[in-house]
Amino acid sequence: MEQEARKALDVIHADHIQPGIPTALLDLQERKLVEVAKVMVKKPEILVVDENTTALSQKGRELLYQLMDSLKKEGKAVIFISHDLDEIKQVCDTLTVLRDGRIITHFSKENYDDDAIKTSMIGREMQGDYYRADKEPTWQEKVLLQADHLTGSGLQDVSLKIRAGEILGVGGLSECGMHTLGKALFGGAMLTGGTVKTEGKAYSDPRQATRLGVGYVSKERDTESLCQQASIRDNIAIGGLRHIQKKKLILKRRETAYVQKQVDALSIKCRHMEQPVSAMSGGNKQKVVFGKWLGAGSRVLILDCPTRGVDIGVKQSMYQLITKMKNEGKAILIISEEMAELIGMCDRLLVMKDGALQKEFLRGQMNEADIIRCMI
Repeated sequence: MEQEARKALDVIHADHIQPGIPTALLDLQERKLVEVAKVMVKKPEILVVDENTTALSQKGRELLYQLMDSLKKEGKAVIFISHDLDEIKQVCDTLTVLRDGRIITHFSKENYDDDAIKTSMIGREMQGDYYRADKEPTWQEKVLLQADHLTGSGLQDVSLKIRAGEILGVGGLSECGMHTLGKALFGGAMLTGGTVKTEGKAYSDPRQATRLGVGYVSKERDTESLCQQASIRDNIAIGGLRHIQKKKLILKRRETAYVQKQVDALSIKCRHMEQPVSAMSGGNKQKVVFGKWLGAGSRVLILDCPTRGVDIGVKQSMYQLITKMKNEGKAILIISEEMAELIGMCDRLLVMKDGALQKEFLRGQMNEADIIRCMI
């Protein structure tokens, strides 16, 4: 059985995965590749890929793209479902847009037009800028987050500063350490050395970080940022208990007003605030996560893949929200696997490789080819 599993993994070029170990020991990306190998054993004539790439690094995506291309060359068919417009333009020969359960229109590759596709996806012309409109880096002098010589959990002597009114980006290839860095800056990684401070006050665990105004949006939204079976009310309110308590008792009316304010401000689509977040779309789940930290008054936001798995309309609203937070003087860290997102939103970009920072790029001087060369 292991020999057959080895062959199946080799077919999709996932030869780094050992077939004899429990899948519980694999990371999310490797589990997704095992799923793909399992499907390919059946030698399908039609392969349906439903938003699988959101769980994959760039390397994992390339493996899947190669597999799709080989099926195409063999005369087989692939149905590729994705929110990512750049990805669709890269890998798909034709595009069918659905909205509210109905087919809206079709595009062939030679007729792809970003504005027309976006308009058909969301049912209206997109208002305002998609990414930031300004081209120069801007920030205030005050340092809101400072990390010095972080070491351990794969990090190698990482130091950085984020100032008020600054969006700092961190990018790199799979396993470069950027996701661990996000956890470490929230006090959630096991380190052997180094310190993290916000406005001069050191902290070492998520509880302390939260009390000091540091918020963290995890890449693994459904397992680390949300309690799936809990309500919208509970998921938002838990971040701001000090605002709704009196003598350690939660005041129901104050809590309701607190949560409703975030639901309205972020345009969270729901039937009511008692609805479990497990019944919501990916974009609205992400808005709930943002609402938890914005309601709490967090001045530092660590955002790990903040637009992962959301549609293009929600993406734009997220980018506009992040720009608004920057203009309010918050310090924002964006960790992302999307190059366009990093270039479009960040004042500075730090490239990571093998757990260490490699190089800094300033807004207006970010060149995709130079960044990629630095990553590899």
